[in-house]
Amino acid sequence: MDFFSINNVMVTIPLGEGGYALSWIEAVGTLFGLLCIWFASKEKIINYLFGLINVTLFAAIFFQIQLYASLLLQVFFFAANIYGWYAWSRQTENNEAALKVRWLSRQQTVVLGAICIVAIMLMTLFIDPVFAALTHMMISILQAVGISVAMPELQPDAMPLWDSTMLVLSIVAMALMTRKYVENWLLWVVIDVISVVIYAIQGVYAMSLEYVLLTAIAIMGSCSWVARAKRNGYTPLASAAS
Repeated sequence: MDFFSINNVMVTIPLGEGGYALSWIEAVGTLFGLLCIWFASKEKIINYLFGLINVTLFAAIFFQIQLYASLLLQVFFFAANIYGWYAWSRQTENNEAALKVRWLSRQQTVVLGAICIVAIMLMTLFIDPVFAALTHMMISILQAVGISVAMPELQPDAMPLWDSTMLVLSIVAMALMTRKYVENWLLWVVIDVISVVIYAIQGVYAMSLEYVLLTAIAIMGSCSWVARAKRNGYTPLASAAS
């Protein structure tokens, strides 16, 4: 079980004061996360297998560093990966994929944009009590299955606006990916760019560099899916709701 410990260091990267101790579980989890995004950009259904492994390993990391709200978010991503695997695997009578890469309609875009703005504003205002409630919920779940954990001392969010933006957009982007909407990649680009800056400001340089790579993959995914949507007969803000 040493593999799952964040103290099982694979290598110390010479970044920041004292270097960055990269554990085996973080390295492998990150690798599977990159593979997940890469294969998703190629519209390959195997991306969900890598995604399931990624969120499982990251959940173990968040458990050990007592970020229980983030752990709960991984539970959502786990469920979304399972649904996405199912949705992408469905086929028509002609043995074609039931879901086609496409754009949101104009009405869908406006509604979703409004929901995101309202959700980000509310989350920014209430992020501390929301994450406290989620942490309590996660602890209750863990205790219910026999895992002994104590409530950690929670500190106020350092960057509530940007943290809330990444949380809301990540949930929306994941949901859009499961339905093969091009906009998911545009959101991932925004999320990854914000992450690069925030992690650099916070001194977590290894994660900042990781998100530079994720940004590049997301840009490639955007270009690839825009082309696929065009081949499928869809154009931005003009496709019918589906």
